[in-house]
Amino acid sequence: MLSGKELEALLSVVNMAENPFDSCMNAFCKVFQKPEQFKVGCAMCYLLQDKFLSRTQRMIAFYVLYDMYRSENISTTPFAPFILDAIEHTNDPCERKFLLQLLSSGSKLSKQTASQFCASFDPQQVVDVPNMESLRRIHLEGFPKPSGFHSVGVHPVLIEEKLADADKNKDNSHQCTLPDLLAIENEISLLTFQPNFVRPVPPLFEQREDELFWLSPSILPEPMWDFSMCADTTVGSEVRDLIAKALKGQLTMAQQQAILDGLEQDPKLVYHCGLTPKKLPDLVENNPLVAIEVLLKLMSSSHITEYFSVLVNMEMSLHSMEVVNRLTTAVDLPTEFVHLYISNCISSCENIKDKYMQNRLVRLVCVFLQSLIRNKIINVHDLFLEVQAFCIEFSRIREAATLFRLLKTLESPQQ
Repeated sequence: MLSGKELEALLSVVNMAENPFDSCMNAFCKVFQKPEQFKVGCAMCYLLQDKFLSRTQRMIAFYVLYDMYRSENISTTPFAPFILDAIEHTNDPCERKFLLQLLSSGSKLSKQTASQFCASFDPQQVVDVPNMESLRRIHLEGFPKPSGFHSVGVHPVLIEEKLADADKNKDNSHQCTLPDLLAIENEISLLTFQPNFVRPVPPLFEQREDELFWLSPSILPEPMWDFSMCADTTVGSEVRDLIAKALKGQLTMAQQQAILDGLEQDPKLVYHCGLTPKKLPDLVENNPLVAIEVLLKLMSSSHITEYFSVLVNMEMSLHSMEVVNRLTTAVDLPTEFVHLYISNCISSCENIKDKYMQNRLVRLVCVFLQSLIRNKIINVHDLFLEVQAFCIEFSRIREAATLFRLLKTLESPQQ
């Protein structure tokens, strides 16, 4: 019914013996919102019924049950019968006096504490039990009646003998602790053991001679379907299935070759293989060789700029560099695309926090840039200042120093 965290919060409320009752109620409402209060109230009823709480804890719990529905009529208060039963059956005269005062003038108790009420009680005082029938009758008139078996269910918790004896001796010094509540966490439940409804088997009548026989025809056999009929077994279907697998994991060499052969047989198949710009990063990371061939086939497409945009803005990795490097050597890529990709690579290296990963990525970017410069894919003078600053920042890395020397050799002829 309640989790361990909720039991801990409930225990913190009932342990406020030195705080006024209205402060205890305010703390309860702060911890448990209105939709949860009835469930928590039911849990408190079980704790009170099974005598898991001490005298001051019980008083605070009873006050919370009373104050929870104080603004409503007693006929619609769900915990009213429980409080009336407690008045009649409690063995603690101090508790009985508290409950009677709670029903008659509960607002006067709001500024008192549980400890003060117990200290002011005279043990010699005799507290008589008034007639509760009128209050019960008022409550039963407006309260819904549960079904027969729900009303006679047995509560699944049995009180141990040592707890029962302690109650008879009026030993209320034991405070319920969090381990006590956690030990019974699974037992605090609205479920009850209910009697089974006895349903005897009806007797069978003897068959008469003039009685008609009931014919039970056998079930007709189900048709066996051939699910391979009308299935698409063309090369396009195989390529689409392999592309879908390539987005989720690495393919074998045979599967990669099957995709390349299918695209070679039907170049237009690349437009119907199921690869969208949004899915391109997954293909690049899992199968970069397949991604390169697919992008080469899409070069004549009007949507190639969307694929380039996704490739530029995806997270920098060895595979993405490999794809871009292979594309630059195979076709003429737009200059702004290559420059933007280089800028993003440099920015990624500068922003990464992990030193080991940073050094690794810096080496990859330096080797990548050297390849682009030596193959004359880019004009280094367009990015000279940005690349030079990058090399100076990471000059401790050998590859960055090598790239810096290459920049200086290219700068000299220009000067």
